[in-house]
Amino acid sequence: MSERDDVLRELIAATKAFAIDAEMGQSPYEVLAEAIVYQSISGKAAATIYGRIKALGENDRPPSPDKMLKIPAPKLRKAGLSGAKVLAMKDLAKKAITGIVPTHEEALRLSDEELVERLVSVRGIGAWTVEMFLIFRLGRPDVLPIHDLGVKKGWSVAYGKKHMPKPQELLNFGERWRPYRTVASWYMWRAFERAGYKVTNKIRPKPVRKKNKRKTRARKKGSSTSRSGRIPDRSFPGHG
Repeated sequence: MSERDDVLRELIAATKAFAIDAEMGQSPYEVLAEAIVYQSISGKAAATIYGRIKALGENDRPPSPDKMLKIPAPKLRKAGLSGAKVLAMKDLAKKAITGIVPTHEEALRLSDEELVERLVSVRGIGAWTVEMFLIFRLGRPDVLPIHDLGVKKGWSVAYGKKHMPKPQELLNFGERWRPYRTVASWYMWRAFERAGYKVTNKIRPKPVRKKNKRKTRARKKGSSTSRSGRIPDRSFPGHG
């Protein structure tokens, strides 16, 4: 991989060796239950709420899917979950029972694509959450989280860019890192950390280019009607 990327080779030489300790013990259901709790709130508040959720289960674990479905919504709200998160928890439990959310053993046999397709069907679970699950729970070697802020800003730092890449741009660039995109992502995180917030806070998304109003008007005027004055019969992608 470093043979195809001089920047990455220098980054690897300058930082510590790649190492990810896959988290052991939690089932996919438990990982996603915790992820739901932690969404959009501070880590401290989430830890408190998740502790209350685990208190509703046994052996310091969240309630089983069957038990989760039986817990009244007001009780989950009292533990600190928002209404949306209660619905997400219930949906997660249902899909764990029906087998859409696999057991750990089943997850090991599924491809990355199959897992993403299954798990993002759960209410409140997005691609980023599943990608973190693939990397840190299953230890999958070829995952590129194209929406991760640290990876995007780390890429900008490493490759001397003023702006963050768009997801598709990063995805295309990452083709050179296959089949070890997880490793490359890990080093993008290291580049982000090394740069520090003083540098990375200045990295913003690419500005949207403003269209020239005069050219746009002229183009519309010249293309919206035919010489006969009739609207031309055209088909545009996405319009029936």
